Amino acid sequence: MATLKYEEIAESLRARIAEGDFAPGATVPSTRELSEQWSVSRATAVKAMDVLRADGVVEARQGTGFVVTEVPVARPAGGRRAGSARVTGGMPFLRVGTPDWATPSERVAGALGLDEGVQALRRVRVQQLPDGTPHSYTEAWFPPDIAEQAPRLGQAAPLTEGTTRYVRRSTGRFPVEGEDVTTVRLATEVEAEHLGLDGPTAVAVVLHIAYDAEHRALVCEEGATPAEYFEQVETYPM
Repeated sequence: MATLKYEEIAESLRARIAEGDFAPGATVPSTRELSEQWSVSRATAVKAMDVLRADGVVEARQGTGFVVTEVPVARPAGGRRAGSARVTGGMPFLRVGTPDWATPSERVAGALGLDEGVQALRRVRVQQLPDGTPHSYTEAWFPPDIAEQAPRLGQAAPLTEGTTRYVRRSTGRFPVEGEDVTTVRLATEVEAEHLGLDGPTAVAVVLHIAYDAEHRALVCEEGATPAEYFEQVETYPM
């Protein structure tokens, strides 16, 4: 599929932001500068910026122009709940370590349809409450066929547009069905450390799997939330 010029401009800026050429809060080139650099009309440059703004990569700031979004925000994909928590909407998060290839648990491997011992790409984050308190510890696992076609998943830089949009652009695959399985158990040592928990503490664990149109897993996320922050509400006719 041919890439349109405004998409090419948007992707170029997106890559430069991911590589650190423009830090959070920094001003990106104006639409006038972009039109001159790329030899395109001003309307084409404006359309490129509209794409980045819609994806949450940049935001308009009066008197300055477009600047790189300050804080990465975890957005729930599709219609799924954001952690099924009392806090609604997107949540700020901190990336933990660097994405790495590892062997997932039997439960995650089964959700991804991987054979025993096959490694997957892991991205870890801690979502935070407005005051900075840890809210949820989440490990996102991507199967090899997705991770290899979407190399930015292996970088520490935040995907400010969101992984769903990035994976779709890179692979042509996107989620059409999601499955959330909620269980309760004690926090692991790693979860307890990142969530600031003392002693054996119950956590609600949401295992989320996103499937494409052929029911192939795109990602499996396992998120642990302390019981005090977890609340699942369902409304139904009677």
